[in-house]
Amino acid sequence: MNPVLTKTIQETRYRLASARQGGKSIGLVPTMGALHMGHARLIDAARSECDFVVVSIFVNPLQFAPNEDYSRYPRALQADFEVSGRRGADLVFAPGVDDMYPEEQLTFVDVPKLSDTLCGAFRQGHFRGVATVVLKLLNIVQPDRAYFGEKDMQQLAIIRRMARDLRLPTAIAAVPTVRETDGLAMSSRNQYLDATQRQAAPVVYRSLTKARELAQAGEQDASIIQAAALDILKAEPQARVQYFELVDDDMQPVRAVAKGVHAAAAVFFGPTRLIDNILCL
Repeated sequence: MNPVLTKTIQETRYRLASARQGGKSIGLVPTMGALHMGHARLIDAARSECDFVVVSIFVNPLQFAPNEDYSRYPRALQADFEVSGRRGADLVFAPGVDDMYPEEQLTFVDVPKLSDTLCGAFRQGHFRGVATVVLKLLNIVQPDRAYFGEKDMQQLAIIRRMARDLRLPTAIAAVPTVRETDGLAMSSRNQYLDATQRQAAPVVYRSLTKARELAQAGEQDASIIQAAALDILKAEPQARVQYFELVDDDMQPVRAVAKGVHAAAAVFFGPTRLIDNILCL
């Protein structure tokens, strides 16, 4: 059965009102489209836990810097609609920019500290754009639960903190990273990789698993673990490392590895930037 497709906030709220009046719990899966198996697992999780599942598809201009890939970010609404339907979504909300931002946006959501490190150190304003659009989507849909992937670890931490600080009624649910058979984390940006870059890209996961292996073997010095992981990345000529860090739950770099610490990396292959992370302990 095909989901309903809505393109305006007004129609989306109208459709959701009847579901809510019927006592149905609502799950939201916010995406920027170009859906892959990672997104499918998010929809599956929402389907298993909620009565009515909404998938939003919106390439959010607020989270792209002028020199980033907003204009070429993959857009395939029909394919995304079909994927959403096959996974059991009830409604696909695909608004235009004019509906989400009908006038100059003057109100923003900032989550400092958590957004200052890792990707936030290199993508100024990115997480402000993410937090702002996610809050807007939560206000439009008013879901009981919203689903995010653990691959985007920093984004997940920021959204969780935003929801906690602002006392939002929506529960933020995390879904484990989905990987290709060679370990590469599924991402909409993987399709930018040429054959040589795609062959090289699993080095990111190998560097992360090295960090985890060392931590689980008892190494506590973050600098030693970081150096060993960077050696793996630097041995791959296609890879250009932006960062490799070990961080705590607040996304702050650590000197000593303890329970809950993640290894996180951002690596370029040509112009394509891939991120990934792994729980060390």
